Amino acid sequence: MYKLIALDIDGTLLNSEKKITPHVFNSIQEAKQQGAKVVLSTGRPLPGVTPLLEELNLTDDGDYVICFNGAVVQEVKTNKVISNIEMCHDDFKIINELTKKLNTHVHINTPENLIIPEATPHKYTIHEAKLNGIDIVSMDENEINDDVTFCKIMIIDEPEKLEEVITNIPKELYEKYTIVRSAPFFLEFLNKSANKGNALTALCETIDIPIEKTIAVGDEENDQHMIKMAGLGVAMGNARQSIKDIADYITETNNDHGVAHVIDKFILKKIG
Repeated sequence: MYKLIALDIDGTLLNSEKKITPHVFNSIQEAKQQGAKVVLSTGRPLPGVTPLLEELNLTDDGDYVICFNGAVVQEVKTNKVISNIEMCHDDFKIINELTKKLNTHVHINTPENLIIPEATPHKYTIHEAKLNGIDIVSMDENEINDDVTFCKIMIIDEPEKLEEVITNIPKELYEKYTIVRSAPFFLEFLNKSANKGNALTALCETIDIPIEKTIAVGDEENDQHMIKMAGLGVAMGNARQSIKDIADYITETNNDHGVAHVIDKFILKKIG
């Protein structure tokens, strides 16, 4: 029944050691061999996903990836862009002013790097750069303009500080942007039309797969849109409770091969 499975990466595809378990690897290979599309759907930029696509043999004709929490959808082998929903300099100015008011930190995700409007990067900006194999570029905020490609803008800080930030974001910004927490220390702002659910819909329309025949698997708030949109929305056993609450099915944790369990049960029909 299911022809496509969209997989979040961190906390979903990868275990707590940031690795793909052999069981998960084998289930993905078998699903692909049986004709199912396996699509990585992540907040990461393409450079941060490419090693995993290569490891999983998801670089052939007809393989696709969703990056930047749905802002970019593209074919892996050709780099053909299916959907690209950007932000602009005015968005940066609004969010940057908010970070000043709330005494927190911001960085800009471009296709190639992270841009910070301060001299020294925050430790979580460094973490993001290392995770994705990209550089950090420091620029004076007055030098940041529409020559920059704004894929998404992130507020980064300690989890307890982000809790405070979230309670102080004006209501009109929630109406203006897609705002999702992708990790305890990452709060992401995207174009209002950009989310993993809309990206999954755009991809399905392009490759002519009914959305009802898709599975989406995730663990964090940035996965909520695709979990709601897919024919079968799955929360990891280690997911936030808010994600479990909207899911159709709850699988095992990422340390207990939860992705493999979903594939084995709903695509390969190996388990009841």
